[in-house]
Amino acid sequence: MKVIYHLGVHCTDEHRLIGCLRQNVAVLAEQGVVVPDPELYRPILRNVVNAMKGARASAETEETVLDAVMTQDEAARVVFSNEAFLCVRHRALQQGMLYQTAADKTLALANLLPSCEAELALAIRNPATFLPALYQSTKINSFDEFLGGTDPLALSWADMIERIRQVLPEVPITVWCDEDTPLIWPEVLRAVAGCAPQTPLQGEGELLAAIMSPEGLARMGEFLAARPGLSEAQRRRAVAAFLDKYALEDKIEMELDLPGWTEAYVEELTGRYDEDVEDIAAIPGVRLLSPWPQDIPSADL
Repeated sequence: MKVIYHLGVHCTDEHRLIGCLRQNVAVLAEQGVVVPDPELYRPILRNVVNAMKGARASAETEETVLDAVMTQDEAARVVFSNEAFLCVRHRALQQGMLYQTAADKTLALANLLPSCEAELALAIRNPATFLPALYQSTKINSFDEFLGGTDPLALSWADMIERIRQVLPEVPITVWCDEDTPLIWPEVLRAVAGCAPQTPLQGEGELLAAIMSPEGLARMGEFLAARPGLSEAQRRRAVAAFLDKYALEDKIEMELDLPGWTEAYVEELTGRYDEDVEDIAAIPGVRLLSPWPQDIPSADL
């Protein structure tokens, strides 16, 4: 049995992924994919991981955990999702790095069900927006206190993933950029669920519906329905074009009003992030989900 741990991270998914997959429990179960209730499994996994202190679980403990979190007798794949798998929000930035405990935490998760094949999945986000969003979601008094002396330009998602690879060299990791999620949301859902590519999933259009005007959403739907032969890459290019014209600006833009964060500084952070993404794509055992835009038939949007 395969077990996939969706790690979040904070300020990316906001529980959308598990919420969508939970809408499709019956369809996924037909393919042997089980998506347990997070209200049930999150406290159980947390308590057992804390009690085990990273040690490898015995067969008895493993069986107890599976019996507690699953209602099905058998499964080919189980999906767990929790943005707190790595740590709570106010500890995401420690010792000058992103998720300093990521290696220990993911090793502990893999050791929780050691007879199963573990997989990891997570979104990453440009530090230029991730850090302000994360800060705003905590109760820390000031941004300087939140940073704790950390240099944002020195932060690296690739470093975090490399630390995970060092302790779990054989565990596959799927990564995508939060900024790309609206374009590749169906692919993200199917990659995490491990279901067949053409599996119809309820709710997969809810993300776009939240950030695009009703007019744009309707016109995009008509455009795609008239072109059933589009490849995934062509579909993403179409979605990007409609988003460019019909996106709800207040849903996709974030105002940055931080001391010293000039436009040039934000551009530098973004440039570092782009380089970081390239480094991640080159890490062995990591699959980076990307829009990969290609040409599509011309259309009047």
